[in-house]
Amino acid sequence: MDATQFDQSVGDLTGALGDPTRRGIYITVRESPEPLTSSHIAQAFDIHPNVARHHLDRLAQDGYLEVTTRRAEGRSGPGAGRPAKHYRATSKPIDVHYPTRRLDLLTDLLLQVIGRLDAGAASQVAHDVGYEYGSRLAAEIGLPSDAGFANAVTAVARAMTGIGFDMRPDVDPHKLLTSQCPFGDIAVEHPEIVCSLDQGLVSGLLGSIDRTWEPVVIPHTNSADVCVTEVAT
Repeated sequence: MDATQFDQSVGDLTGALGDPTRRGIYITVRESPEPLTSSHIAQAFDIHPNVARHHLDRLAQDGYLEVTTRRAEGRSGPGAGRPAKHYRATSKPIDVHYPTRRLDLLTDLLLQVIGRLDAGAASQVAHDVGYEYGSRLAAEIGLPSDAGFANAVTAVARAMTGIGFDMRPDVDPHKLLTSQCPFGDIAVEHPEIVCSLDQGLVSGLLGSIDRTWEPVVIPHTNSADVCVTEVAT
């Protein structure tokens, strides 16, 4: 990729996908087997349908989603059968996965790990740094303290997506699946630090809901593989 293409990619992502909610909406639509409406997104993200529509239309405008129409079923009277707008992901490539300000955050966390390293204690220090940030993030965004497990891990997955992880919950086997890690190959090269940092982040978020839930990150050997976080309840 040349400099012009890189700048364009960064501009696209900081504009369309720089907002954490919009980035989460894009991932939700992309992973859905069927096109979704603004009502689906509003319910999934607990936002007003007009806000959901704004995010979806912005993603469509920038080429990340396309709009299809389907006749609404079971309606009568004026406006009956009016086509409903459905959104699905396009094949537009994403060459830069995270906005610069998020990369700065993650780099800062790693620098904290390196700055606080003690011989033989790298993993614990990484976990502690991640836990501290995860706890602060949970306080800032207000995770649901009285949620059941399914709602809790869904909220955690959205929060992690907001800071650059492409994470989704897999509730029945009590897992969180990360299909895109912002640390990329670094996680494969230094799992003792990066995976401990990831585990700390999830622990800090989950700990704001229920301190008895213990996440464990299973290191993967290829950056293209899905990263699995098992949660013991």
